[in-house]
Amino acid sequence: MLSPRPISDLAKLPTDAFGSRSLTWWGVMAFMAIEASGFAMAAVAYFYLMSREATWPPQPVPPPDLLAGTLFTFVMLISEIPNSIIKKAAEEKNLPIVRFGLVVICLFGVVLGVLRGFEFASLNVSWTDNAYGSTIWMLLLLHTTHVLTDWVDSVVLTALMFTRQSEETRRFVDVSENSLYWRFVWLTWLPIYALIYWVPRWVQ
Repeated sequence: MLSPRPISDLAKLPTDAFGSRSLTWWGVMAFMAIEASGFAMAAVAYFYLMSREATWPPQPVPPPDLLAGTLFTFVMLISEIPNSIIKKAAEEKNLPIVRFGLVVICLFGVVLGVLRGFEFASLNVSWTDNAYGSTIWMLLLLHTTHVLTDWVDSVVLTALMFTRQSEETRRFVDVSENSLYWRFVWLTWLPIYALIYWVPRWVQ
């Protein structure tokens, strides 16, 4: 008679992991795929409406002013520096660097929020004026929602990393995946920036 195999003790195995071994990572990747589809559909709507107009933007609306949008883009690209540092520190469980980096990235979010407010004011068109106005306001609002969502998440994570829960692996995993999502936010902004600010200048 064969003796039964001994049951392995799985209690000591880690319950959290980084990268593709994490359920959080897969959730973030799925969410980014869904949101990317939304951005793609918005871009298709933009080009469709542009094809229905004789001029883009329709006369006498001028293209949006470049200053606020370009400053926003510059600050967002610079924010990837602390974001990458945070991600690396989280995967090394370097708590002091994670705490400092999260505070810095939250401050970046405040600056971006102020610049985004100036962006809305410099579009030179209201969302109710015409299809062009509705489209660029939609694109900007869609991206603003993602910036705000990630900023709120960063604020919450910053608060948690200053509590007794900060030593838990799952908190470092959350920080790492939040950094991954921020990369998605600024990467998706680049084509939107081109659509809002440069396509109207290129087609004139």
